[in-house]
Amino acid sequence: MSTHHLDAQPAILRLKEPTAQSARSESGGGPDVATIVRGIIDDVRTRGEEAVREYSARFDDWAPDTFRLSPERIDELVAGLPRQTLDDIRAVQANVRVFAEHQMRSLADFEVETRPGVFLGQRNTPVDAVGAYIPGGRYPLVASAHMTVLTAKVAGVPRVAACTPPIRGEVPAATIAAMHMAGADEIHVLGGVQAIAAMALGTAAQGKVDLLTGPGNAYVAEAKRQLFGEVGIDLFAGPTEILIVADRHADPFLVAVDLLSQAEHGPDSPAVLITDSEALGREVLALVERLLPGMPTSDLAGPAWRDHGQVIVTEDLDAAFALADEFAAEHVQVLTENPRRALTAMRHYGALFLGEGTCVSYGDKVIGTNHTLPTRGAARYTGGLWVGKFLRTTTYQEVTDAAAAAELGELCGRASRVESFEGHARSGDARAARHHGTSPAWAPWHSWNAPAAQA
Repeated sequence: MSTHHLDAQPAILRLKEPTAQSARSESGGGPDVATIVRGIIDDVRTRGEEAVREYSARFDDWAPDTFRLSPERIDELVAGLPRQTLDDIRAVQANVRVFAEHQMRSLADFEVETRPGVFLGQRNTPVDAVGAYIPGGRYPLVASAHMTVLTAKVAGVPRVAACTPPIRGEVPAATIAAMHMAGADEIHVLGGVQAIAAMALGTAAQGKVDLLTGPGNAYVAEAKRQLFGEVGIDLFAGPTEILIVADRHADPFLVAVDLLSQAEHGPDSPAVLITDSEALGREVLALVERLLPGMPTSDLAGPAWRDHGQVIVTEDLDAAFALADEFAAEHVQVLTENPRRALTAMRHYGALFLGEGTCVSYGDKVIGTNHTLPTRGAARYTGGLWVGKFLRTTTYQEVTDAAAAAELGELCGRASRVESFEGHARSGDARAARHHGTSPAWAPWHSWNAPAAQA
């Protein structure tokens, strides 16, 4: 813990600072990760399924006859799960579906006649194929299946191919059940960069997708970054972040517990408290140190808190909200007397969690909003995953009135020549001349009543 440190403008007291190598300042996986990922992608691009199989065997010790699970195998895995587990998956997916359906209804196709005979329209159509990556590793991230697969299906995506790695040589049954119940059209037990490359590029065993979604480790994130452009991606995801804004009315025990709840995601996960109460800040610091030793995940939460934890005291709550906005954190939890004030006081966050009855863990696991959110300050320019990410908003135009076409043509001609786009100008000229029964100045030989003469 650092000693008191005063910033000049505004007055800030830092009770705990991160180490010099902050998660917010890291660029990502580093050059070695980028080089390794590029090599795997290039190999899959060249050798296809053969390369995918070799990397799966090397990294996951996993090389079955086929990575894709048959319907019979899926049914067997689902049937082997406890009834309570399946009921809980259904309950969570119902929450996710309800919210996603409301998002879907907020997006309207429309057509408007902007002037007589000029019709402009908008349509929202789903992408054809989505690749959903559900991480495994230390934890089977069952909830990621709801957020990616289910949201895509609510958006109307015809084909969702879902990949998840084996865990210690076993098929993660609960994750498979969640994928299946969410509506995945294909389920592949395949992980890592090889899974991302197979979905993005296509192989003999797996069709190419148009959009990649889902979180993952530094290698998976880098694979998505390198493939962006060939396919779409949901967003660039970094380590999970939590920022809590609390005042003197907050329960310090809840603050401490909630900070650690997100720190357990990994040793590089920032956990930040901003408060206008020094007493609260000091009590939270003491409680975190008391709680950490008893956490089963202290091997992750401990380094995260040690290296990336912060406790900052501001002069008042207005300054706390302003500072929180500068962080543009993934998750912002507001534990104040009037938590809804944050809805107008703040603009930059992935998701807000308002009041003591709400916690970030609800958003991660059960409440229904999507947990795939922007990190590393990206909330300044983007939101998180939602049904709209799986849709293409396209426009169409139709001019049915000849006089309107002529007027637009004259305007187009003038506007285009200002930019020296003569070809564009002539497209407008032609429609104006046709309506008026004249010949364009640049084609005096053309008659609208007879085939064009030779120049």
